[in-house]
Order: sequence, then structure tokens, then C-alpha cells
Amino acid sequence: MKKTRAGIYQSYIKRPLDFILSLLAIIILSPIFIIVSFLVRIKLGSPILFKQERPGLNEQIFTMCKFRTMTDEKDENGELLLDEVRLTKFGKFLRSTSLDELPGLFNILKGDMSIIGPRPLLIEYLSLYNDRQKRRHEVRPGLSGLAQVNGRNAITWEEKFNLDVKYIDNISFIGDCKIVLLTIKKAFVREGINFENGTTSNKFEGSNKNSN
Repeated sequence: MKKTRAGIYQSYIKRPLDFILSLLAIIILSPIFIIVSFLVRIKLGSPILFKQERPGLNEQIFTMCKFRTMTDEKDENGELLLDEVRLTKFGKFLRSTSLDELPGLFNILKGDMSIIGPRPLLIEYLSLYNDRQKRRHEVRPGLSGLAQVNGRNAITWEEKFNLDVKYIDNISFIGDCKIVLLTIKKAFVREGINFENGTTSNKFEGSNKNSN
């Protein structure tokens, strides 16, 4: 059976294109990397990067990197304060402009991630997905994705996962280009980042395991 254009793009073009574009972006944006790193160090302290293990392609675990956006403030018992307390005004700015995601370009360069794909979520969610939701790991996770340009944190988990699967079923070069352009637009508009209570996302607690 002959491969479709979409199949050829996904199998042979998408990964090399990710490598080339992420390398160029790192070089071009290096001054911004330096400036943001300096500001994070001054305003939030060390370490500059937030690192966390996430599941990627075929649920393989990798270490995702972002710029820190929260302090390490703790209560009298030594426990970290709530996220909305530790998230500073500067941290909110980094998130709203997506500047905190810049270190993810190195994840793309390594092959852990793609420029466009379902966002990498927490490892603890793996056991909560139904069969349809698990399909989000059929491709490399992305720095941005279809869910991010269609509501981001302002839509429900079910809507996010449905958009993830829709993306996987319709991967194309043109589609990825559209998502890139919409991502840039939303970074300037700064919409869909936070809920009204100040947190960045509700925790996923699972859904109907029998859903397909």
C-alpha cells in the first residue's frame, strides 16, 4: 500500500524538520535564553530550570525542561506552599508569553519531543487514561499542539484529549504550520493560560475507562 502524503510527512519529514528548526531556533533565540536565564536567577533563584519526568512516544519516560516560574517557599512544616502562592508575577509573565517553554527546544533537538504534538503530561496520569486517551502517546509530545491553540487550559480534559486524538489522526505539514502560527498569535494575545482561581490547570482524575 502506498503511503499518503501525511504518512510520508509523519514517517520521514517531521523528525528531521523538528531537528533543523529547533537547532535554528536555539541559535537565533540564544540572546533571549541568556536574558531569561539571568532574570530567573535574580528573581527566583537557583536552579534556573524546572525539570520533571514525563511520558513521551510509546510512553517512554524523558526529562522535560522549562524555565522556573515558581519560588520554593515552604510553610512552617517544610511543605511547599500552594502553586498559586509560589507563582510570582514574573512567573506568570513567563507562562503567559510561553517563554518558560523555550528550554523545550533542547528536548526537541534530542528527539524527546516534537515542535507540534500532544503536550507531555504527568506520569501519574498514565494509569488513568482510557484506550482512546492513551493514543496521545502514539506520537512524540509537542511544545505546542492542537489543544493548546483551541483553548489550552480553558477547556476540559476530555476536550483536550479529543483534540490530541484528532491531531494524531490528521497529522500533516500544513496542519503543523497552522498550529505554529496560531501558537505565536496566542502567545501575544496571552489567552487560555490560567483558570480564574489562578492555577494553571485542574488535575486530571481519570474518566470512563470504557470510553473509546
